[in-house]
Amino acid sequence: MSIKILAYYLPQYHPIPENDKWWGKGFTEWTNVKKAKPLFKGHKQPIYPGELGYYDLRNPEIQENQAKLANEYGVDGFIYYQYWFDTDKMLLEKPAEAMLKNKKVDIPFCFCWANETWKGIWHGMDNDSILIEQKYNGANGYKKYFQYLLPFFKDERYIKIDNKPMFHIYRIQDIPDLNTFLKTFNDLALQNGFKGIYLVATGNEKNEIIKFNKDINAVVGLDSFTKMRYGSHFYFNSNNLLGKIERSIKHRLKSLDTTPIEKRTKPIKINYKKEIYRLKPEFKTAKYVPCIFPNWDNSARSQNKSLIFFNSNPTHWKNHFYDVVKNYLRHKENPPFIVIKSWNEWAEGNYIEPDAKYGRGWLEAVSTVKKELDLN
Repeated sequence: MSIKILAYYLPQYHPIPENDKWWGKGFTEWTNVKKAKPLFKGHKQPIYPGELGYYDLRNPEIQENQAKLANEYGVDGFIYYQYWFDTDKMLLEKPAEAMLKNKKVDIPFCFCWANETWKGIWHGMDNDSILIEQKYNGANGYKKYFQYLLPFFKDERYIKIDNKPMFHIYRIQDIPDLNTFLKTFNDLALQNGFKGIYLVATGNEKNEIIKFNKDINAVVGLDSFTKMRYGSHFYFNSNNLLGKIERSIKHRLKSLDTTPIEKRTKPIKINYKKEIYRLKPEFKTAKYVPCIFPNWDNSARSQNKSLIFFNSNPTHWKNHFYDVVKNYLRHKENPPFIVIKSWNEWAEGNYIEPDAKYGRGWLEAVSTVKKELDLN
């Protein structure tokens, strides 16, 4: 069976004026990675990149080499995070724009609209100050956004399902006029020779639309959905409005500390080897796409407010990946792709790029599973 493996791709590896203002001149994702410190005995920080080094995405050879690595080890496409905050405001868009012009970056791709206000507490500050606000400007704003996306959609590398450009949305429940957005994008896609938009939504703990139940099938215009990370629910107190999923996961992870992030004074530690198998994706709808992660340790960014899955390594990752894919093969009605979070979110300790300790081990795990289960 052919299943495509897609990986989220973070473009924050080049300086931008906004990051210079907030964090200091020359800030990139590597800034936090380099300053990380161990928080407990045996804590493996800092982590170091492997053969690609502390790269700068302004160098075209980096994206070319990333594509070569992905192709060699069975990653079938990148999902570029995209930060469109307002009708005329984007951040971190240059790597994707450079990739569009550079056909040597020979790998399929699509976008995930990371439609979320940036707050300081999620980026290492001690307060919840707003760095930049996500805004929505109705049909006119969505039209302008679509026109920006159109050259990407038309590119032969852009991932399409039945001639529908694949487009992920991180927080679909935050769009105040969702029907307007869906209609605008689908109408414009039809007008430009496509059959519509293949929309993938991300479910999370506050999402009143995207749930692991039959309601998902009632969202008109939504083709599939994925829960981006198992970790999102760990940041909320169990007394808050957690859904059945979060309560279930909390029950399964007996040692889980549910202290809200703003009050946390020590990191949450979870044993990846022991606990990852308790968090297997559940296939309760034919629209569900599993999203799995090899590792997670965002202490480089959040220090004592962080979530750390310790004891992760390529072997445990391979075993988890194998189990999820093997289970997925029994659900032939589901969309034929799986999402990895992530290709290169280094400050969250969440990546499959080569690192100094394991080399290409994270990628080799992907390749091994694909070969063993004959996914090509």
